[in-house]
Amino acid sequence: MRIGVGSSRRVGALVAALSVVLSTAVLLPAAPAAAHGQLAVSAPLADTVVDSPLEHVALYFTEQPHAQAHFTLRAPGGARVDGAWTHGEPKRLDKPVQEYYLVDGRLEPTFYHTGYPALLTVAHWPVTGRYTATWLSVASDGDEVKGSLSFDYRGPTGGPPAGWTAPTNEAAPALLSLLEQGHRSRPGSPGSAAPAGTAPPASAPAAAPAQEEGGGIGAWVVPGIVVAVVAVIVWGAARRRGTTNGPPSRPVARRPSTPGRAGPTRPSKRRPRR
Repeated sequence: MRIGVGSSRRVGALVAALSVVLSTAVLLPAAPAAAHGQLAVSAPLADTVVDSPLEHVALYFTEQPHAQAHFTLRAPGGARVDGAWTHGEPKRLDKPVQEYYLVDGRLEPTFYHTGYPALLTVAHWPVTGRYTATWLSVASDGDEVKGSLSFDYRGPTGGPPAGWTAPTNEAAPALLSLLEQGHRSRPGSPGSAAPAGTAPPASAPAAAPAQEEGGGIGAWVVPGIVVAVVAVIVWGAARRRGTTNGPPSRPVARRPSTPGRAGPTRPSKRRPRR
């Protein structure tokens, strides 16, 4: 039983596509969900409606924001309405946040149960509509902490306080320098500080189990087996299809032979009748 060239190519392409899809689906969940020091919760929450004026927007991070962190709050028209920001009192998170640290070449999870706030003062609420808060900071290990959230304001509006002018400041040069250093260094490199208020992640044990030294099954084996099984199933299905739908086989023609003699027979010569 044979498979045509076209069928073989189609099967190969299908197997390759399945391999990519399965490998991506298996590997993506293993990647870290976020870098260090990320936003854990906020007040107000993202995409919620605020119906009364707030004195400040509270952003809670998994570690204390850097002193040079930069925050903004913009009204629907794009004008800034933020004032100075301050550190607030940490609070326990209702749901712990999981982050990852690189320890001896492995990503080790760390759970954070405490939120460290940055209280961003709101100078005034000029109009109703969509407000957006942004932040830029640096984590204790050099990771960039950057993000934004938006919410809808439907409460009373008013003008700015006397003598107030909209801020125009950008991120401080010291902060940008720290971020540049963090980009050049590898995450989890020796000498990085532990997050504020948390213990540094433990290093790998001195006597590692046998499977950690190459004697066990690696994380890549399972997806490899899945891909191999799917490839075999697809290949077998293609062979059966090629056998069913392929052209009928032709019988092999054989020449008649004379008993006791090998090779083709020769016509006999007859003598003319007298």
